[in-house]
Amino acid sequence: MREFTVPPAVTIKDTTTLVQAVWTNAEARPDAAQFARRTDAGWEDITCARFRDDVVALARGLVAAGVAPGDRVGLISRTRYEWTLIDYAIWACGAVTVPIYETSSPDQIQWILSDSAAVACFVETADHAANLGRVRDDLPDLRHTWEIEAGGLTELIAAGGPVDPAEVDRRRLAGRADDLATIIYTSGTTGRPKGCVLTHRNIYADIANTIPHLPNLFQPGAATLLFLPLAHSFARIIQVGVVEAQVHTAYTADPRNLLADLGSFKPTFVLAVPRVFEKVFNGARQKAVDGGNGALFDRATAVAVAYSEALDAGGPNLVLRLRHMLFDLLVYRKLRAAMGGRCQAAISGGAPLGARLAHFFRGIGVTIYEGYGLTETSPAVAVNLEDHIRIGTVGRPLPGVTVRIDDDGEILIKGDIVFKGYFNAPAATAEVLDADGWFHTGDLGALDDDGYLSITGRKKEIIVTAGGKNVAPAVLEDRIRAHPLISQCMVVGDRQPFVAALVTIDEESFPAWCNANGKPADARPGDLRDDEDLRREVQTAVDEANRAVSKAESIRVFRILSEDFTEGNGLLTPSLKVKRTIVAKEYADEIAAIYS
Repeated sequence: MREFTVPPAVTIKDTTTLVQAVWTNAEARPDAAQFARRTDAGWEDITCARFRDDVVALARGLVAAGVAPGDRVGLISRTRYEWTLIDYAIWACGAVTVPIYETSSPDQIQWILSDSAAVACFVETADHAANLGRVRDDLPDLRHTWEIEAGGLTELIAAGGPVDPAEVDRRRLAGRADDLATIIYTSGTTGRPKGCVLTHRNIYADIANTIPHLPNLFQPGAATLLFLPLAHSFARIIQVGVVEAQVHTAYTADPRNLLADLGSFKPTFVLAVPRVFEKVFNGARQKAVDGGNGALFDRATAVAVAYSEALDAGGPNLVLRLRHMLFDLLVYRKLRAAMGGRCQAAISGGAPLGARLAHFFRGIGVTIYEGYGLTETSPAVAVNLEDHIRIGTVGRPLPGVTVRIDDDGEILIKGDIVFKGYFNAPAATAEVLDADGWFHTGDLGALDDDGYLSITGRKKEIIVTAGGKNVAPAVLEDRIRAHPLISQCMVVGDRQPFVAALVTIDEESFPAWCNANGKPADARPGDLRDDEDLRREVQTAVDEANRAVSKAESIRVFRILSEDFTEGNGLLTPSLKVKRTIVAKEYADEIAAIYS
């Protein structure tokens, strides 16, 4: 058993709540740009003073609607300014936000709103309103629904006109750190989602202990573009962080606009899941290959990785520095320009990034701070910080956090960031939260002598082969997904004589591969799943992954599937995690054929 503790960097008063920063910023820097939203004329800035006024106006509307302190209010929307505005208005009137992914089905919406006993719900579009309408009769506690794109916020603000603004002040000042702030329902790779109960203290402890150690990211003058779903705890904590640190923040929800928005808004940092960074790299390489510069890009990649690795080993020598300068002129600055030209850092979470990709981005001048966390931990547990970074790990525990590796390798967490339990689910809470306050994550990991945490797998996902060998799928899957032609991978082999894998093809990279290999332009991955050239390409990724494990753990057989895993077909969660049980059921015949 190993354990590592980092002392807290801040002291949290019992009167501290997340909404206080809105008023502090408006008084200290009223004309500073806090947010920006896209209009036909370009980006429109929203100052700290205007944001406070917007929050007060909407909170008055909620008071007029009868929303009381402690009431739960649902929020279904894509990432946009109004999401943040609604979140803080709910907090300002003492209520509790219940975020729901905008891609949720009517059944999922019904479950979350009924389980949380929500009294009201904001929806973004007519489609969201229709989905909610299909289950409205099963929600007896729900009294109000407001549709953002149908003018619902304007109507609510107008209804709040008679409410004295002093009532909002009274409610926000009456708030306490241990008041419930939000119930975030886990996306659920199996079974019904569970509602994670998070207090203002939980979330504030997480971000307040992070900001001092990422000063180049969280500071006035910094800028970021939010594009991940705010219903996910990862993006949500960054939302809180940008308000606390007065970071200029814009929003975009359509992936088709991402590059254009990066170019026009020019953020200094971004946050994304590893798949986004993989696509940026793979897209840039494919563009280079299409232009006849594939070899140049590969040399530039090798130099960037070597340069970053040298930063951890005494610094690059003169020859490497000169090569790095050359490729900065030829390649790296173009990649930075595609991210807006000012982006110097990124935060990655949700899944392992991979050391080579992390070294590549740091080598081109965009340091990725990889971290680890769960919704139950508000969410960040450990992060590679500016003053403590070790690529290949998820960093050291944040200040105020203790990480323990149990005897069976499971990661246990203790600190103010740990949630209070699952809403209406005491038995489920008791399974993960012990009497001493330790949260049992279900993840497997290791701590080195300096306290840096490495994630080695998921306890419930460990495969035990017929020969008794324990295999952690993540080690293999992460390396296979790093190949530009591969989208998803799921390792199988529990109680079987050997390890195998189900692989899907990246539909964005597939056409270019077909063109380069003389395949029909209109071919789909399913058409070529048995093609020798395609299988040879996938085999290279499998061989690379197998180098990281013993022979008994290596993948002996793989199957290329005709269809990718997506949220739309129910095989990925909204946070892009593979629903392993459902995939295994959906492709039971494929798995059986492997072992027949």
